[in-house]
Amino acid sequence: MAATSAQTARGAVAGAVAAGVWAAQQPFDKAVFGVQYDDVELLGKAVTRGPAWVPVGTALHVANGALLGALYANVAPRMPLPSWARGPFAALLENLATWPLTIVAERVHPARKEMPNLSRNPRAFAQATWRHLLFGFVMGELERRLNAPEEAEVPPYEHVVISTNGHGNLEHAVTGGSSD
Repeated sequence: MAATSAQTARGAVAGAVAAGVWAAQQPFDKAVFGVQYDDVELLGKAVTRGPAWVPVGTALHVANGALLGALYANVAPRMPLPSWARGPFAALLENLATWPLTIVAERVHPARKEMPNLSRNPRAFAQATWRHLLFGFVMGELERRLNAPEEAEVPPYEHVVISTNGHGNLEHAVTGGSSD
């Protein structure tokens, strides 16, 4: 299935919205994780040190989300995962790939003295993981709905058969049905 520019654009919208949700909930997760790590600040203060860092950082954060959403919309249909797992998987993969850059940021970021050290802080890593998981769920579900095939309003999630013991279906075991 070849990606279209419309599909890519809808993915970008999904990623931008997901990045906005991420940014809006940051005050909550700062309180929960006890780390004052702020992605908008990290991005904004890399560009400007004045009061404009908030809108600049927000714009850069949303643009990054849009870029990831556009890429995701082109890759997601080929991912061998259930549709509900694709967005979170992609976002968590991105988190693992980019987390080592915190070491670089702690050494060269223009506002590094104003921000918490992240690279060796397990609570900061947990916070980043939470943010990426939230982003992935929002982006993945929005993209799935925005790029739904025309014949279906919203495609259902794929049926996933799970057996905890590897020997068949629990429903069949309880009802006495065959596992064929």
